[in-house]
Amino acid sequence: MDASGKLQVGTTPPRRDFGDSALGLVCTRSFPAIVGTADMMLKSSGVTLIGYEKTGSGYCTAVVRGGISDVRIAVDVGEETARRFDQFISKTIIARPSPNLEAVLPIGSRLAKFLSDRGYSRLSKQAVGLLETRGYPAMVGAADAMLKAAEVQLAACETIGDGLCTAIIRGRVADVAMAVEAGMHEAERIGELHAVMVIPRPLDDLEETLPLASYWIEKPQPIALPLDLKAPQKELAAPEQPEVEVQKTVQQITVQKTIELAEPLEPEVRSPHAAPPLAEPIPLPELDPLADQRPKRLENPEE
Repeated sequence: MDASGKLQVGTTPPRRDFGDSALGLVCTRSFPAIVGTADMMLKSSGVTLIGYEKTGSGYCTAVVRGGISDVRIAVDVGEETARRFDQFISKTIIARPSPNLEAVLPIGSRLAKFLSDRGYSRLSKQAVGLLETRGYPAMVGAADAMLKAAEVQLAACETIGDGLCTAIIRGRVADVAMAVEAGMHEAERIGELHAVMVIPRPLDDLEETLPLASYWIEKPQPIALPLDLKAPQKELAAPEQPEVEVQKTVQQITVQKTIELAEPLEPEVRSPHAAPPLAEPIPLPELDPLADQRPKRLENPEE
C-alpha cells in the first residue's frame, strides 16, 4: 500500500492483526440463525466477523473482533436476534484475550486467513436464502423445489450435526423469498423444517464466511511472461534457398536460353511502299591489283 492509501497492483492485501482487539462470541443451535445473528452484529457496530465455529450437535458460534465498545454492542444485538429466533444458547465478551488463545484457537487471523484465500465468487452481491431441515432427504427435496420455483442458484449445503442440514441459495431478493416459501412447503411435506432465513443485502464480511461450493469459486490464474526478451534482428542477406530450388532455377534459365538461340532469324522484308533511294550507286571500275607489278612495254614508234 502506497502513501496515498491505495493498494498497489500486484500486491497482496495486508494480513489483519487482531492481537489488541476485543473478542465477542454468540452461540446458537441453528446455522440459519447464526448467519442472521452475525448479519445483525455486523450492521449494528464496527466489528469484524472472523467466522463460525461449529462444535457439533447443531451448535454454531459467531466470532467477532473489534474495539471493546463495538464488541459489546454487537454481542447485545446478536443475543437479542438469536432470542427472537428462539435459538440462543450463550454469549461471552473478552476485552483482552491472551495471545496464546489466538495461537491455538480459530478466533483470529488463523481463521480469517483461511477465508480470505478462498477466491472470488460468481454469486457475490446477491441476496442469501437459508433453509434448514432435520434430515437430508427433506433438505434435498426443498432445494429442488426452490430451484424450480424461482430464478435462484444453489450455492452450497451445510451440515452441523444432530441431523440438521442447510441449503443455501443466492439470487435477487424477490426470487429468493419466493424460492424459500416453496422450499418450506416441500420440507414440511417430506420431513421436519427447522429454520429459515433471508438476508437481502449481505455485507462483505458475511460474504467471506458463507459456505460456497467450489463450482462457484473463480481463482486468479497466473500470467506467464517471457523472461528472456531479445530485440528483433534485421536480416542482412536473403536466406539460402534449398538445393532443389536452386537446381530448378538453373534448369529454367538454361531451357530459356536454348529456346532463344534455336529460333531462326526472319529475313528483313522491305515494304513496297518504301521511298526510293535518293541516288543510284555508281559502279566502280575493277582494278587489277597486279597491274603495278607488271613491267611496262615500250611502244616502238616505228612500228
